[in-house]
Amino acid sequence: MQRMDRDDRDAIRRVLNGDRDAYRVLMQRYFVQVHRVAWRITGDEADAEEAAQEAFLRAYNKLPGFRMDAQFSTWITRIAMNSALNLVERRNRDLSRTAERIDSSDGMHTPHTAATPERAVLDAETAQLRRVAMATLTPMERTAFTMRHMEDVPVVEIAAALNIQPNAAKQAIFRAVGKLRRALAPVAGGMA
Repeated sequence: MQRMDRDDRDAIRRVLNGDRDAYRVLMQRYFVQVHRVAWRITGDEADAEEAAQEAFLRAYNKLPGFRMDAQFSTWITRIAMNSALNLVERRNRDLSRTAERIDSSDGMHTPHTAATPERAVLDAETAQLRRVAMATLTPMERTAFTMRHMEDVPVVEIAAALNIQPNAAKQAIFRAVGKLRRALAPVAGGMA
């Protein structure tokens, strides 16, 4: 296991000694990472913001129980994932929010090489197909897939962040890849 970063350790010790402003250092350092993970799970900017803020609040409240031998980044990411997954589950139970949860930014950007109307239509259709394909994944599968294939996070860290065994993380990634291949096979001309 990697040793915790000295700056993180110092900030945590200062927070635990009553310096609330020291927590801002940790928030600034990890907010983008936490928000990105939350967005990948929720598929919604406002929900990602809510989950990220909730994760930092929970982490602050649980900081006295944090083991200093673990990585703060892994710990806060796990909390963010749980917050985002809980939010997605709450939204799915809320019958008043039955609209599609993923907006036009699906995290898999198509480079805009030419701004022609035809290119715009093709880009929009491709983005829609990707959104539909990603929507077939469970939150766990989507998280594991995006962390592995979009964020290039090692399987061991994905497992730690999801609080599952590495083999379960590998299986979630494998299931996600299979579902995406099947969903996108018509686009790829059946070459999945």
